[in-house]
Amino acid sequence: MRCCAKIENKKMAHKSGFINIVGHPNVGKSTLMNALVGERMSIITNKPQTTRHRIIGLVSGDDFQMVFSDTPGMIKEPGYKMQERMNSFVRGTFEDADIMMLVIDITERFDPDSPLFSSLEKVKCPLFLVLNKVDLVSIEKQAKSILEWTARIKFTEIFPLSALTGLNVKLLLEKLLDHLPEGPEYYPKDQFSDRPERFFVSEIIREKILMQYYQEIPYSCEVVVDAFKEDVEKDLVTIHATIYAERPTQKSIIIGKGGSSIKQLGIDSRKAIQSFLDKRVYLELFVKIKEDWRDDEQLLKMFGYDD
Repeated sequence: MRCCAKIENKKMAHKSGFINIVGHPNVGKSTLMNALVGERMSIITNKPQTTRHRIIGLVSGDDFQMVFSDTPGMIKEPGYKMQERMNSFVRGTFEDADIMMLVIDITERFDPDSPLFSSLEKVKCPLFLVLNKVDLVSIEKQAKSILEWTARIKFTEIFPLSALTGLNVKLLLEKLLDHLPEGPEYYPKDQFSDRPERFFVSEIIREKILMQYYQEIPYSCEVVVDAFKEDVEKDLVTIHATIYAERPTQKSIIIGKGGSSIKQLGIDSRKAIQSFLDKRVYLELFVKIKEDWRDDEQLLKMFGYDD
C-alpha cells in the first residue's frame, strides 16, 4: 500500500514595513522611488532640493506591503527655516524605519562631517547602500566606491543600480522583501500613496516651475491648490492653484511679458496633470506675494512643513 505524506495548507505570514530612503540632494532618490513604486510619486529635475516633503509610496501584494518613504536631501547648512523643516523630515525617518536605504550618486564621495552619516552609524534596522547611476561609470569605479563606503559604515546589503534605466531595481525589491518583517496591512492594497491627488498636482506645477525658471525663482516659490473639482459627466477636473513668491520682482518674472511665461507654465502643467490624472483638466494659475515665507513659522505650517 502506497503511503502518502499529509500536506498541510499553511497560510503564508503577511510581511510589511517602512522602508525609508535618505541621501544628499540630487542623488536620484525620487527617481528610485518612482521606479520602485511604478507610479509618478515624486517630481524629478536636475536641480538640487527638488523634493521638499516626506512622501509615502506603496508597493503591495497578497502577502506583503512595502511602505516607501522619499525624503528631501539632507542639507548640511540650512539657510532658511523651510530647509530646517526639510532636514527634520529626514531625521524623522530614522525613528520609524524597518529598513533604511541610503542612496548615493556613484560619483559622490564620503563626507565624514555630514550629519546624515553620523545618524546612519547608529541605525539598528537593516541598512541598504544603493549606489545609483552605475550606468555612467566603469566596473572598476563601482568597486572602488563600494570599498570606500563599506570602510566607513556597516551595511546589510549593497546594491549598484540605475534608477533611471531600471537596472537591478527588481533585484532590489526582491531583497527588500526578504528583509521585511512580519506585519499588518497599513494601507488599502489598491492605494499607491497616503497623499491626496491635489498634493501631487501642486508638486507637478512646482516641477514645471523648476524646469522653466532659473536662479532663485524656483526655490522662492510654493504652490497651493485652492480648488480641485471633478465633473464626472464631463470627465473634467477644474483646478485653481496659487503660486506664492517672496518678492514683487519674482512675481513679474513668473508672469512674464504680457503673461507669456505663466501661460507656458499653465500649458506644460496642464499636460502633465492630465497624464497623471488620466482626465481632461482645466487649470487656472494665480501668483501672490508672501514675503520671506521660507522663514515664516505660520506660513510654513500653512504650506505643510509641519508634517
